[in-house]
Amino acid sequence: MNAMATPLYDLTPAVRLLLTGILVASGPLLMVYLRNLRSTPLRRMHALTLVTLFLTFDLVLFGAFTRLTDSGLGCPDWPGCYGNASPIGAVEEIASAQHAMPTGPVTQGKAWVEMVHRYLAMAVGVLITALCVVAWLARRQRSGRGTLHPAWATATLVWVCIQGAFGALTVTMKLFPAVVTLHLLGGYVLMALLCVQVVHLGARSAPAQRGTVAYPPRLRWAVAAALVVLMLQATSGAWVSTNYAVLACSEFPLCQGSWWPLMDFARGFELWRPLGLSQDGSNITFQALTAIHVAHRTLALLTLLALGALAAWMAQTPRLRRAAAWLAALLALQALTGIANVVLDWPLLSAVLHSGGAGAMVVLLTWTLMTVRPVPAVQGALPGVAA
Repeated sequence: MNAMATPLYDLTPAVRLLLTGILVASGPLLMVYLRNLRSTPLRRMHALTLVTLFLTFDLVLFGAFTRLTDSGLGCPDWPGCYGNASPIGAVEEIASAQHAMPTGPVTQGKAWVEMVHRYLAMAVGVLITALCVVAWLARRQRSGRGTLHPAWATATLVWVCIQGAFGALTVTMKLFPAVVTLHLLGGYVLMALLCVQVVHLGARSAPAQRGTVAYPPRLRWAVAAALVVLMLQATSGAWVSTNYAVLACSEFPLCQGSWWPLMDFARGFELWRPLGLSQDGSNITFQALTAIHVAHRTLALLTLLALGALAAWMAQTPRLRRAAAWLAALLALQALTGIANVVLDWPLLSAVLHSGGAGAMVVLLTWTLMTVRPVPAVQGALPGVAA
C-alpha cells in the first residue's frame, strides 16, 4: 500500500531550485527596470540582454571554478542535493558520504560550490526566458519593425535548455569527459548568441551611434575564420581539462624532456568513454594523456599565430584598433596562463583565468564580426577611414 502511494517522480527539488533561480534573477531584473524607467523599450531590452551576457560570462567562470576544485560531484544527484534544494538539508548525507570516502568528491564546501553554480545557471535561464517573452511581445506590438527578430531570443532559450540538460548529464554520468567538454563549449556558444543580440539591440536603440567602418572585404571572413579556430582550440582545451591532462607535461617548451615524447593519440582521443578509462574499460594510459596535452599545445601555437595576425590586420583600421589591442592582450593572457598551468602545477587562479580568457575572446570576436560590416568607401577616402 505504501509502495503504491510513493510518487514515481519527486519534483520538489526541481521546483525549489526553480524558485531559487527566480529569486536570484529578480535582482538583475529589478536593477534593469529601475535604471531604465525613462528609457525606450529597446534600450531596456538591450540593457537586460547586456546584463544577461555578463552573468553568463560569470556562470562560465564559476563553472570552471567548480570543475577545477573537483566540486562537480559535490552533490552527486540532480537537480537537488541528495533530494534537497540546498546542502543545508543534506548535512547527514554529505557527512556520511565524506566518512565513507574521506578523499572523495563530496564535502560540505564542494556541495555548496556545486549548488551555487546550479542557482546561478537557473537564474541565467530565467533571465533568458524573460528576454524571449519580451522579444515576442515587442515583435507583436511593433509589427516586426525596428526590433530584432525574436527567433534569436528563442534560439537562445532553446540553447540554454540544452545546456541545462548537459549540466544534468555532467552529474548523472559522473563527469563523462565528452559531456563535460560539450557543456563548456555550450557556454561559449550561449555567450556568442547573447552577444549577437546585444550588438543588434544596441545599434537599433541608438542608431546615431551605430557607425560603420570601411575595411578590406576579406577582413570579416578572417574574423569568422578566427572564431572557428578559437572554438577548435577551446574544444582542445576543454578536452585537456576534463581528462585532467594538464600535468602530463610539467615543463615548457619541452614535455618530459623531449620535443615529441611517447604518445598514444588513438587512446587519447577516444571520444566516448568514462573519465579515467579507455573504451575497453582499462585505465587510460599516461601516454594517452600526454597526447591530449601535446595536441593542445600544438593547436595553441597555431591559434596564437592566426589570431595574432588578425590583431595586426585589425590594427590597420583606426576604428578597430581598440578591438585589436584587446585581442592582443587576451592572447598574451592565454599564453601566460597556459604556461603557468604547466610550470606552476595548475594553480587555480591561472586555470580559471585561462577559461575566462577563452570566453572573453569568443565575445570579442563575435562582437567584432557583428559590428564590422563592409561599406562602400567614399571616393578619395583613405582605406580604414569611416565612410
